[in-house]
Amino acid sequence: MNQTILDGSALAKEIEAGLCPRVSAIAKKIGFAPVLATILVGNDPSSEVYVTMKGNACRRVGLEPRKVTLPESATTEELLDVIRALNEDPSVFGILLQHPVPRQIDERRCFDAILAEKDVDGVTALGFGRMALGERAFVSATPGGIMTLLAHYGIPLAGKRAVVIGRSPILGKPVSALLLNADATVTVCHSRTENLPTIVAEADIVVAAVGRPEFVKADWVREGAVIVDAGYHPGKIGDVERAAFAKASAYTPVPGGVGPMTIATLISQTVTAAERAYS
Repeated sequence: MNQTILDGSALAKEIEAGLCPRVSAIAKKIGFAPVLATILVGNDPSSEVYVTMKGNACRRVGLEPRKVTLPESATTEELLDVIRALNEDPSVFGILLQHPVPRQIDERRCFDAILAEKDVDGVTALGFGRMALGERAFVSATPGGIMTLLAHYGIPLAGKRAVVIGRSPILGKPVSALLLNADATVTVCHSRTENLPTIVAEADIVVAAVGRPEFVKADWVREGAVIVDAGYHPGKIGDVERAAFAKASAYTPVPGGVGPMTIATLISQTVTAAERAYS
């Protein structure tokens, strides 16, 4: 069986190359580099790494990254004040609130405080609703990256049976809506779903977004399925058992599959936001 590796790293580089002239054009028009602001609350090491990676991607295409840090003890109101200031800043075209935030913060309230036109990470309830209805909206970055990857490699979706394992508001739920809008037949599962191996075995496309290392076992996946592994854990393993990839007609490697596409989608949507603001 011929296999297709859904190479997110390679595609992300292509996307960045295409963004460079667009950023240059908008910067020339407005007189400064568009800003993507990232808010980091606390000192989670993984979040620090992700923020650094996003900042590096911004610089590669000509965007200006702005990192805003708040202490672990920050309150919801303090974070809302920061978001309001960024909403009002005409140099900022994208706002990213790094997930997760400390427990005492009302994350949903803070997400929804981000202006829709600056919600380049697709985290607001308004943006989710518009996306689910097929209206113009910035999509959640990881689901958007997955859909771009599938489209780039010509993976057929219409009429296919897709099983999404995971129901988070920034991954499982939005990717399910996007797949449904692409005419796939979608089943949403999670860690408590009964008879999960049987359901996965019927899938043409498996999207693993449950957040548990190698949760999806190789013997669950049928021969020829497409595997999208959105997990990443210590040891460079994903949510799918590595042995499953040998059975797939196409799969995302871990690392180098979904992760780079998340960042590429984020910066691409920031560029689009700047272009729309000055169209």
